Amino acid sequence: MPLMESLFGRSPVRPMQKHMRVAVDCARAVLPLVEDMVAGRTENLPSRREEIDRLEHEADDIKHEIRSRLPRRLLLAMERRDLLEILDFQDSIADVAQDIAGLAEQRSMTVPEGLGESFLDLTRRVIAACELAEAIIDKLDQLVETGFAGREVARVEAMIEELSRLESETDELAERLHRRLFEREAELGISTVFWYDIISWMDRIADHADRVGSRLRLLIAR
Repeated sequence: MPLMESLFGRSPVRPMQKHMRVAVDCARAVLPLVEDMVAGRTENLPSRREEIDRLEHEADDIKHEIRSRLPRRLLLAMERRDLLEILDFQDSIADVAQDIAGLAEQRSMTVPEGLGESFLDLTRRVIAACELAEAIIDKLDQLVETGFAGREVARVEAMIEELSRLESETDELAERLHRRLFEREAELGISTVFWYDIISWMDRIADHADRVGSRLRLLIAR
């Protein structure tokens, strides 16, 4: 039986969960990339990018399969549009991770001295947000089965609240990094622009993870 047939079964929820796992794997793969940038191991960046590219392509393949096989009418407690919106947020996690890896590798970037620990802290918090969003999506089948009602809803709502808190933390960390970056703009020159982008993209990954939770919150509130 083809992979997607075995995944789909009677519901598209399992492929959505599979897609989220791969998207979050993309985000996790950013950490060793950042560790190499902090340590100045630019020779490792091409292989780090290659791994993230591979995972992003896998996520794309699953996304396209879901879109092509998703029926116009679903016998679920959610609409086709709901699933596609969540799918887009999930996919954006992988896309932005790929953007970070691409720019880092193309320019053989190393983290400016003194910013390494803060940048690693941001990266770890972003990954924590993605992993919590993944845990929330892993509850989606239970939510659908109960029609977004019952005891599981309270647990998911608490997870969504925690995800929102994590995303706010990444906003604060990114803003502090930006301020420190601009303080050294004269020293860093044009690389300031590229580091501004990298920091913003890292924060954006957490934002996309948070949007997954926010979209489910709307479904629960219906």
